[in-house]
Amino acid sequence: MKISIHNWMRAESIEDTVNRIARMGYDSLEIQGEPTLYDTKKVKKLLDDAGLTCWGSVTLMLEQRNLLAKDKKQRADSVQYVKDVVRMVSELDGKMVSVVPSTVGKIIPDGRPEEDWEWAVESMQQVYEYAETCGILLGIEPINRFETYFINRGDQALALAEATGEKCGVCLDTFHMNIEEDNSLAAIRRAKDRLVGFHVADNNRMAPGMGTIDWKGTIQTLQEIGYDEVLSVEFCSPLDRTPANPYPNSIDHNPKGLGPEQKKFLEDHGSSAVTEEFYSMLTQKSIDTLRPLL
Repeated sequence: MKISIHNWMRAESIEDTVNRIARMGYDSLEIQGEPTLYDTKKVKKLLDDAGLTCWGSVTLMLEQRNLLAKDKKQRADSVQYVKDVVRMVSELDGKMVSVVPSTVGKIIPDGRPEEDWEWAVESMQQVYEYAETCGILLGIEPINRFETYFINRGDQALALAEATGEKCGVCLDTFHMNIEEDNSLAAIRRAKDRLVGFHVADNNRMAPGMGTIDWKGTIQTLQEIGYDEVLSVEFCSPLDRTPANPYPNSIDHNPKGLGPEQKKFLEDHGSSAVTEEFYSMLTQKSIDTLRPLL
């Protein structure tokens, strides 16, 4: 297995991200799902020069992005957004896109369960058809009940993947599994043949090794089912705004390049802008924890 990392957790230039992860020994980048931010030719050269690859991307389902919206135009716009993410990954010679079907932060449904399912399957099939032409795998990602009412567990993601297409897969995330699964290792085993991506953060959403998740057991289970792809680091550090903060230099009070949507997304996840020092520590801790276990 190889180690990748997302870049949506801190507002900084792609050059800064690539330089950091290359220096720390990462293998690849899982680029944030914002295609309008990147010139893929420039990013590809940047990765090549650093000896890195693009593993894939993750959809950032903000604002009106929702594959199972009641409004038909909203669904169509959301489908096009995910297709744009797929295209970006294809242009970067990546392999997969992790898809969160519904808006992050939306916990009240638009329709009845059967309507939600119909809209989700219809939208996913449209994205899947396009992804097949690009040679990109889709992995449906369950996230916890406090962030979405739709697809919280691995079995639900598997059901949607099976309804979508033969090669549609799932992408599991240790942080979300720790909340929603009765047994995370059993959920990994059930996902066996459709597991196309795996996100890693500890139970407190800090870097791997800073919480209680059994990383040795998790990686051994992945090896047991034959998953030999990539672990994608995706911590989103909760920040302490009290005098009890163990990381007093963690909050960046004057962030640069942090747009209002990204600021809201980070704050909704219990985080905010973080300092270079703190972010680098989390990035280093992640690879120091995982690399010896592979």
